[in-house]
Amino acid sequence: MPFHAPASDAGACFFCASAGRPRPIFLKAVPQRSRQPKPPAAPEPSSVAPCFAPVQKRFLTYLRVEAGLSKATLEAYARDARELFNELADDGVRTPSDIAPRHLSQHLARLSSVRKMAPSSVARHLATIRVLFRWLVATGQLQDDPSHVLDQPTRWKKLPGVLSPAQMRKLLESVDPASVPPRQGEGVARALAVRDRAILELMYASGLRASEVGAVRAGDVIDDLSVVRLTGKGDKQRLVPYGVAARLWIDRYRAEARPLLRRPDARDDGRLFLSRTGRPIERVALWQIVRRRAGAAGLGKIHPHVLRHSFATHLLVGGADLRVVQELLGHADIATTQIYTHVDRSHLRDVHKRHHPRA
Repeated sequence: MPFHAPASDAGACFFCASAGRPRPIFLKAVPQRSRQPKPPAAPEPSSVAPCFAPVQKRFLTYLRVEAGLSKATLEAYARDARELFNELADDGVRTPSDIAPRHLSQHLARLSSVRKMAPSSVARHLATIRVLFRWLVATGQLQDDPSHVLDQPTRWKKLPGVLSPAQMRKLLESVDPASVPPRQGEGVARALAVRDRAILELMYASGLRASEVGAVRAGDVIDDLSVVRLTGKGDKQRLVPYGVAARLWIDRYRAEARPLLRRPDARDDGRLFLSRTGRPIERVALWQIVRRRAGAAGLGKIHPHVLRHSFATHLLVGGADLRVVQELLGHADIATTQIYTHVDRSHLRDVHKRHHPRA
């Protein structure tokens, strides 16, 4: 049975409300299917301490059903909560009511000093802790929230790399289907080259996350408006233009490559980009495509977020308003856009010199 918040919350989800997200849809209970008995699985080292296992299970059910988190976010919360519970159990804590602020402070300190986690990673663990204890209080499992005294760790705003326009052009033009050497399976090899070029063009033209590229369906590409409909974090939808070059390669991919990659025996749920096996392409494969193509172009180790960051930075350098870039990137908070979209100092000096009367 999915877990529901108390009636006093009037159906609101405190987690989503605190993050500025829409209220969740409460799902009906699904009858359990009859299962064949299985031999007990061997305990894994990564399993949660038995004394906290029921709490962990209910917490993850809440996150999945009522908070509506994505699979990747849910897995991150599960890892963070499991590490906390296991450390608490090692310290002799057996129930949530035994947890004191000092236990949580010690846990975060160990992550930073012993495990040498970056401040951003410690901040994510802190976010998990706060959500967990808000849930424990809201559901009556605790009277007081021991996490309210915890301080936010100082975050070093490390920016991902950014490619220059010339480097972006080199990357894109290096993926040339016509240069695929003749060999057995030449048609599939060229289809993959067309696919990769379409993916790279779309990522740079629209600033997509890797997860968003994998989720794009054929019907999300609106040709009449030259925009792509995206579902980003928090299931927030937005429309982003994709430009002439990306449209050319997307059209070519749909006409030439996708029919070759599609297989009758493979599941096709309408997602635009397919793998070599005809299945919807996964996020890990997109990272591999970007890294492999960038390496072949002599650009070193590049990952998808570098293309997204380059998209935003080139817009700002070209004079785009920060609020417009925020909307295109799908950021709920302008502060996030400021972190990911720096403008280099030389450009700022040039703008100041050209436009300030006393420069």
